[in-house]
Amino acid sequence: MSTRPPFFSFAIAAILTAASLAATAQQAVSLLNVSYDPTRELYAEYNAAFAKHWKARTGQEVTIKQSHGGSGKQARAVIDGLDADVVTLALAGDVDAIHKNGGWIPKDWQKRLPLASSPYTSTIVLVVRAGNPKGIRDWDDLIKPGVSVITPNPKTSGGARWNYLAAWEFARRKYGSEAKAGDFMAKLFANVPVLDTGARGSSITFAQRNQGDVFLSWENEAYLLEKEFGNKVDLVYPSLSILAQPPVTVVDKNVDRKGTRAVAQAYLQFLYTEEAQDIIGRNFYRPTSAAAQAKYAKQLPKVNLFTVEEAFGGWDKADKTHFADGGSFDQIYSKK
Repeated sequence: MSTRPPFFSFAIAAILTAASLAATAQQAVSLLNVSYDPTRELYAEYNAAFAKHWKARTGQEVTIKQSHGGSGKQARAVIDGLDADVVTLALAGDVDAIHKNGGWIPKDWQKRLPLASSPYTSTIVLVVRAGNPKGIRDWDDLIKPGVSVITPNPKTSGGARWNYLAAWEFARRKYGSEAKAGDFMAKLFANVPVLDTGARGSSITFAQRNQGDVFLSWENEAYLLEKEFGNKVDLVYPSLSILAQPPVTVVDKNVDRKGTRAVAQAYLQFLYTEEAQDIIGRNFYRPTSAAAQAKYAKQLPKVNLFTVEEAFGGWDKADKTHFADGGSFDQIYSKK
């Protein structure tokens, strides 16, 4: 897993200092972070830490408001006018859409922060009922008769797209062709009784409404379920999964109109500091700093991961092939 370059801590300190000097101490400021479903707990803790940091540096009070939902749905809300200062979405394709539909951000938005603007990573795991009564160990167990699979809708949920691509690539490698991978996915979705719009909705469907035998889950969401329902669920790491790289960016048109660019940029830059990286690991996301990676190595084990670029040629190509109107998901689900 990538770590930031050795000079980066010094660069961040300089940027934050410059932003501090630009702040107006006498006037409180408010930011809106439009995020995806499972980040509620992460940003509740992070926002408090950043507000304390910003107040100490500038004397300025900052309030961060949150909006959560399926990542694709959240991107559409920003395109339609939701007044986001920053977005912290599930996948780069959703952020790209904010550029393509109205030019809210520049095309090269990923170059503005380190690690392609992804300060943390995650992956997709399987959450099963306690004791794993259906014996689910890997992706191919999901297509067995009588196995009910809970996953959100790839049309609205970034997490669902990660789920879909992880399963597709497993099947392509195991069965040897795109066509057989498509057949595998058709069988998998035949076992899906309901499609929620976002990952948190699917989590509720599985854990609180007791639907399904297995939930395809963000790793951090799986640990939260284990923490809350420890005697009811077990976590299974499949033999292969996907390296999820949730990206972040300032929404340029909004921050320039509102005059919040300095604090919004500092808010995202702070994610790369050691204090924030520790918060990230504590909330079951995978940090990108070497120190935090080492600290949380036992909690977040090494997994055999592939990237969207390696397997699908990047998000633009993956979206067109699998999630655009008429793509593989539409073809599969229309036959259900």
